Amino acid sequence: MKILPLASDSLGTRSMATYVETENFNILIDPAVALSPSRFNLPPHPIELQRKKEQLALIKEKSNTSQLIIITHYHYDHHNPEEISLYQDKILLIKDPHNFVNESQKIRAHYFLEKIKDLPKMIEIADNKEFVFGNLKIKFSPPVKHGPKEYLGYVIEIAITNEKENFIFTSDVQGIVEEEQLNFILENKPTILYADGPMTYMLNYRYQKEDLERSINNIKKIIEETDVKVIILDHHLTRDEKFKDYLKEILNQNKTKILTAAEYLGKENELFEAKRRELYKGS
Repeated sequence: MKILPLASDSLGTRSMATYVETENFNILIDPAVALSPSRFNLPPHPIELQRKKEQLALIKEKSNTSQLIIITHYHYDHHNPEEISLYQDKILLIKDPHNFVNESQKIRAHYFLEKIKDLPKMIEIADNKEFVFGNLKIKFSPPVKHGPKEYLGYVIEIAITNEKENFIFTSDVQGIVEEEQLNFILENKPTILYADGPMTYMLNYRYQKEDLERSINNIKKIIEETDVKVIILDHHLTRDEKFKDYLKEILNQNKTKILTAAEYLGKENELFEAKRRELYKGS
């Protein structure tokens, strides 16, 4: 099983778009990419706009070789209602658009599903279900909170398993702060975990110190109680230029590699949103 992050915050945009390649079956998760409309009271820099264009092209390329697309929730950095050709003739597994969904995402989901309704081969609600495709098992969590609070809605976590690997994708859990988010990971024992990291760039505003403490403790618990070899931490975490300062406890252990999506790919972190002021100063 090969895990290929296609777009991420450490690669310059808001996204967790991921391609999972197996011997006979390929999966595209959350095929969308977005930019913060305003950071430091500045709009996206041209460098960010170019990177978004490049990553969307890569997502489209990988959709051509995917049999299955998964949508974990209905924020625009996780689903794309405008690039409807992505979904042509695909099996589509989606977050329930009617239950455990806030009003904003319910409206977005309706718009999205109405636009693509005749394109996929199959559309199936995935919450708390299991699917088997050949030797591949895909298990979904019940809906879990999009972070520590309910107002941003709910997401579904994913466990993809074959005979050799168990890949878990958390979607937007903002650091694995809630017990329900953690339990799905512990129960399904990942060998590789791609998790949305703690939202430190909003610490003491929409993210509290106790949320960060719970996140760090829960990541430590995953390392201690599973055989996870690699944890990719990205997304909300890498909107903070100094994100590594908060991770010293887990970065200093030797059992499990902790990497951003960029580092996992052997690339430098390009935190364009966090460095937006610097990008404009250099223009």
